[in-house]
Amino acid sequence: MQKEIAEIVEKIEIRRIVMSLYEKLNDDMKNAMRAKDKETLSTIRLLKGAIDLARINNGTRNEECSDDLVIEIASKQVKTHKESIEEFRKADRNDLADNLEREINIISEYLPPQLSKEELELAIDEIFDIVKPDGKKDMGKIMKEANERLKGKADFKLVSEIVGSKLSA
Repeated sequence: MQKEIAEIVEKIEIRRIVMSLYEKLNDDMKNAMRAKDKETLSTIRLLKGAIDLARINNGTRNEECSDDLVIEIASKQVKTHKESIEEFRKADRNDLADNLEREINIISEYLPPQLSKEELELAIDEIFDIVKPDGKKDMGKIMKEANERLKGKADFKLVSEIVGSKLSA
């Protein structure tokens, strides 16, 4: 009996390790329901709804949800939340901005770790070595390569600033 229980626990642990982000999202939603954590639950529902909408629009509703899609949608949600925070701060609505910051913290759990500015500059230097830009006219080529390599790992507003400054130098 003990051996059977140990095997079941091991299978559950292995499943958690290889769980997709979408499965983790569903699992976290159930846990938030059990814990009666309304803020986390509403944020996860918001993210899950956006992912499901994207799956419907892409015609992939019945297929398994990829981690790339979850990261893409979560990144978009974080970006729009940050833009909204700026507007709320300008309008002196710090209460709403604080709520959005808490939502960003919850959504960020489903994103890969963000690169530091130094790591980002090194990655951009590598991209410059590959693309070999002639000037500002090659900004699009650089940003396309950066998008492929850094998707979900960096704030592209910062990437654009760094690329622009390197091209100007």
